[in-house]
Amino acid sequence: MPDVAAVIGDLRDESEELDGLVRELSAGQWAAATPAPGWSIAHQIAHLTWTDEVALLAATDAEAFAAEVARAMEAPESFVDRGAEEIAAALEPEALLARWRAGRERLEAVLREAPAGTRIPWYGPPMSVASMATARIMETWAHGQDIADALGVTRTPTARLRHVARIGVRARDYAYLVRGIKAPEGEFRVELEAPGHGPVVFGPEDAPQRVTGPLVDFCLLVTQRAHRDDLAVRAVGPDADQWLDIAQAFAGPAGPGRAPRGEVK
Repeated sequence: MPDVAAVIGDLRDESEELDGLVRELSAGQWAAATPAPGWSIAHQIAHLTWTDEVALLAATDAEAFAAEVARAMEAPESFVDRGAEEIAAALEPEALLARWRAGRERLEAVLREAPAGTRIPWYGPPMSVASMATARIMETWAHGQDIADALGVTRTPTARLRHVARIGVRARDYAYLVRGIKAPEGEFRVELEAPGHGPVVFGPEDAPQRVTGPLVDFCLLVTQRAHRDDLAVRAVGPDADQWLDIAQAFAGPAGPGRAPRGEVK
């Protein structure tokens, strides 16, 4: 089991790294387009702000969160975009940055104070505190990648990526579920290389279905920030090969993914 305090600390560090990327941006840079169609850098931070606030609501007021889920189910394909757009349209960059900081600090405090065994409701199954923090790391890193790509910045992979990989592996069957496909039987072996941080592995060593490659590439794949053809992630076995085509670490409908480099989607 992951150390809850350590995971929450990694969430704070991931957020701080992204904060450093955006805090000095000009108004024009905040309006710059990112690889996510229709989303500027402001939309990316607004989305993280919205999700942190919804996570805080889930952790503190289950009844109000249930009402939020009911509203989301009225427009399952658009409620995430709507949440980002409403915040981005309402706030200038300085105010948006302040709201994002305040929201993530409140969420961190609530997660740290949660009693052992707490289960937090979410859009899928309820989450443990560690799982909620892991999900927030995944989202922060993934949307941070969109921002880095928009700015032409190459980020140095950190050991925090193991959290992104872990949620990607744990979400394997969910990727099949949202596409109406029966998930394969048994676990896959996932062996990822993380230079400077040691190997990251999941699943039984003797599993016939296997995935190998760089940790950062696997994370780009499961967050759908790059096309499989542009990554050095490899599969052994037909089931593992199919998974790499549909993998997603995030809740919600199956995403369209990114086109290969050089193609317009």
